[in-house]
Order: sequence, then C-alpha cells, then structure tokens
Amino acid sequence: MLRIAVPNKGSLSGPAAEMLHEAGYRQRKDPKELVLVDPENQVEFFFLRPRDIALYVGSGRLDIGITGRDLLLDSASDAEEVLALGFAGSTFRFAKPIGVEIKDVQGLEGLRIATSYTGLVEQHLVEQGVKATVTKLDGAVETAVQLGVADVIADVVETGTSLRNAGLEIFGEPILISDAVVVRPKGAGEDPAVEQFLRRLQGVLVARRYVLMDYDIRAEKVTAAVALTPGLESPTVSPLHTEGWVAVRSMVLRKEAQRIMDDLWRIGARAILVTNIHACRI
Repeated sequence: MLRIAVPNKGSLSGPAAEMLHEAGYRQRKDPKELVLVDPENQVEFFFLRPRDIALYVGSGRLDIGITGRDLLLDSASDAEEVLALGFAGSTFRFAKPIGVEIKDVQGLEGLRIATSYTGLVEQHLVEQGVKATVTKLDGAVETAVQLGVADVIADVVETGTSLRNAGLEIFGEPILISDAVVVRPKGAGEDPAVEQFLRRLQGVLVARRYVLMDYDIRAEKVTAAVALTPGLESPTVSPLHTEGWVAVRSMVLRKEAQRIMDDLWRIGARAILVTNIHACRI
C-alpha cells in the first residue's frame, strides 16, 4: 500500500485535498483525522504538519508527499521534488529598513538576518558567497529589525503591505519562488504505484489548464482552423453529413479559449463549443 504524506493545515491543505479528490482519491471528512486508508486505490494518507513532510519522506518512512518547495529546501532532508503542482505560490525576499542602502545580497556581508526559514536562507547565502548571521524566529519576523535582533529579514512577500507598515522594503532578487510540490526520497527507484499516483496528478493539472473545443468548418478552411487549434498532438477531424463540412475537436488552453473562438468564427467556423475536461491521461 502506497504511503502518502499530505498537509494537515495551512495554505497547502485545502488545495491539496481538492486535487487529490479530483484525482479520484478518498479524502477525510473529519479534519481531526490524521490517518486515512483508501482501500480501493491501495493508498494510506498521513496528515502531517507541512514543515515535517519532507523529513518523513526523506527518511523513507513514507513513499511520497505533498509540501511546499520552500519547506522542502528549508528542511535539508533527503527528499527531492518530482512534480510541481501550481498552487500555494509564494515569493521569498530580503527586506531592509526603508532608506538603508543595501542593493543586493552582496550587501548582507556581516549583517544579522532574521527569518523563519534558516535552512533556505543559509543555503542561498552559501550559493552567493556571502557570510552573515542567520537567526531563526517562529511566526512574524517584521518586528525583528525594530526590536534590534536583526539588520534585515527574509520572509514571504505578497503585496509588501505588512513590510511597509513595519518600515521595511524589499531589495535584490527573490531568494526563492515557491509553490506546492510532490516529493520523493532521493534516489528512490521505480515504483508502479508511485508512477500511477503521479500520472493521476498530472492528469488533473492538464484538465485544469485545457478545455475541449469542438467546431464545424468548411473542408477547405481546415488548414487555417487547425493552425489555431493544433491540440497537444493533432486535432480530430471528422466528415459531416453535409458535404464539404467537417467537425474538428481539439484541446486548447483554457485561458486562450475565448480568443480562439473569436478567431475561428472570423474564418468561418460555426457551432463552436467548449467543454471542461474532468480527467485525462496524456
């Protein structure tokens, strides 16, 4: 039975549960439930703190897990990213007091940095060849400079409003752009159960990005139409009862569907229909 770690709470929890449900896996009804067996799919889910998931997976105690890229790198565990899931995005940046002259990471040499992600920040400093003192704080770090325990901070930045309220401003390039990822133990061999799990999640990702588009068009205009809707491999083209007309079916990016419909209409396509994809294997 495949043993999978999933987030028990936080910004990762809800979207992860939704994706797993779309992939056909049973999900818990009681948020206090910490272990859930899905016998039909031969899977056992363990609901853990997101920060702990990479450690459990890296130790080999669990086969696979869903966590944040930031938490994976911060853990320094023997787990590795195998699939990006595209939700719970965040950006990690350095922030300094407004008016203080620090342009980039090189300006951090010898300074004190407060963060909740010491492993992530220390690794970034090593990569940049910068020596600084990194102090771990749990929770909000915006007040660390004001209280005199740090010269700058490293934290998740969304709008930057909370930083400005604390008299801080971001500088330099992002430390990391993170989102939810699937992790496995480093060096883990092939496992059919794991591959099936990944295929299901990849199917959900594709289904969320694409829609099916059907339309009718004159046969002599198929080439122009197919140029607009090339699909992932090739569209399906079928003759209609009315001579000289064909029906075309193709997958198109959801975000481009309205524009493509307009373009198809202009070249003579009619009966243009868009359908959601609930599941797929590509």
